[in-house]
Amino acid sequence: MSTTSTSLEPLFSILSQTYSTLETTFYKLPGSAVVARYVKSSHQNDPGRTLLEIILILFAIRTLLQSRTRADNSGKHFVQFDEKEIDDLIDDWTPEPLAAPLSAKEQAELTNSPVIVGATGPKPKLSNGKTVTNLASYNFTGLAGNERVKERTIECLVKYGLGSCGPPGFYGTQDVHMQLEQDIADFLGTEAAIIYAQAFATISSVIPAFCKRGDIIVADRGVNFAIQKGLQISRSTIRWYDHNDMKSLEQVLENIEKERRKKKGPLTRRFIVTEGIFDHDGVMSDLPKLVELKLKYKYRLILDESVSFGSVGRTGRGLTELYNVPASQVDMLVGSLANGLTACGGFCAGTNIVVNHQRINGTSFVFSAAMPPLLSVAASEGINILRNTPSILSTLQENTRAVRAIFDKVDCISVPSHPASPMIHLHVRLPSPTHLLPMVPASPALSSSGKPSNPHSPIPRDPEVFDGDLEERILQDVVDEALAQGVMITRAKRLPGQELVEVRPSVRIAITAALSKKDCEKAANVVKAAFIKVVGKRR
Repeated sequence: MSTTSTSLEPLFSILSQTYSTLETTFYKLPGSAVVARYVKSSHQNDPGRTLLEIILILFAIRTLLQSRTRADNSGKHFVQFDEKEIDDLIDDWTPEPLAAPLSAKEQAELTNSPVIVGATGPKPKLSNGKTVTNLASYNFTGLAGNERVKERTIECLVKYGLGSCGPPGFYGTQDVHMQLEQDIADFLGTEAAIIYAQAFATISSVIPAFCKRGDIIVADRGVNFAIQKGLQISRSTIRWYDHNDMKSLEQVLENIEKERRKKKGPLTRRFIVTEGIFDHDGVMSDLPKLVELKLKYKYRLILDESVSFGSVGRTGRGLTELYNVPASQVDMLVGSLANGLTACGGFCAGTNIVVNHQRINGTSFVFSAAMPPLLSVAASEGINILRNTPSILSTLQENTRAVRAIFDKVDCISVPSHPASPMIHLHVRLPSPTHLLPMVPASPALSSSGKPSNPHSPIPRDPEVFDGDLEERILQDVVDEALAQGVMITRAKRLPGQELVEVRPSVRIAITAALSKKDCEKAANVVKAAFIKVVGKRR
């Protein structure tokens, strides 16, 4: 026995020395004392738990070391088919369609869309040979077909060719692009401006260029689809205020600040995002109040003037000119070159820092081909015409007032748009006791239940109730009837199921300065008669 013990002494000595070395090495590791204390306490209180933890650790190590991509090549878990059975299964398989088939309504809408032959303008010719009065196109200033603009673009086409063949940062920028940016900045009174090739992609690129995860955006519930996409891409924290309601906006701003102080959260970048004239209904923002609130609560203002630029103000400069607010008070002023200037693309005006940042971080600017140079020249010439011919906007405003005077007196029509907006939305009021009552919009900030809307949701507490399918059918009948009488109008187009808030169907009227007041009144009376006729059939 003593001989056996003597022979094992070297082994025990080696094991003891190894254990001592491992223990010394373990305690040199940061946090090792905490782990040792936890294991000792756990084993003392519940040895079984220690055993279970060891088993779990070994299982985890085995799982991590085991190959997850190892396939079972034996084939014992597969059902064997012969060639005939495989062919039969393939013949019987019906793949799921990429998209649902068009409904009868959608197919009819595509089929019946009018096609213009030749140049567009106040009185274009359709493919059926009929000449119509155009109240559908965004030709507010009447520059579509302007002879001076055409002359300049033809000269540019001869000199520069057609396309830019590259994004602005990759040899797509030409001197006429830089000139247009300078013209926009000078026209609005900002330090600089940047142009984009697509109007829709402008605001949806500007927002995520500045707003990132962790930033706070306070947005109007009625913003257009392009802004909605920009908000989603930014991944910022979104808070919503009721549509064009400044009391609701201030309430949301106050609550955000109270919440930050309560949680002792850090200061983050904060933005207010809204439109000048809302694309969904033609309502106009109170710009002086927006500027007051953004200064009071230390926010930056992103204002989308895609509709209002080139359509309101003495010379078409938009809300800043209409309300006599310096453009420098708007941090990012976004507009469309396709609406007021009848060119294409969009722009963002602001400080040099704002513009230069977009040249590096604006996705649409960086990755999309620059606009054709001839359209840049067309936009620059359009700005010159607006600057030197203020009578264009005077005519547009006079036509707008004349058309509104006709629509405001029709019982079966309700007009949510601002009186100064040349884009007029018409809702149908059906011949029922509730629909024929005067429409007095309640304050959205406080719903009928007396509680404010939830700022975390784009859905207001008491959303407007309407039968969308019924109203769309009625409005399409109105559009068809007006077209048959020689006036081209359109329903406001929406993306069902994709917009955050369902928008009430409407007929959208676009007033133009290219028509005389008499022509506008005549066309408005045709639309009025179409509404009365179509709605009258449902009495």
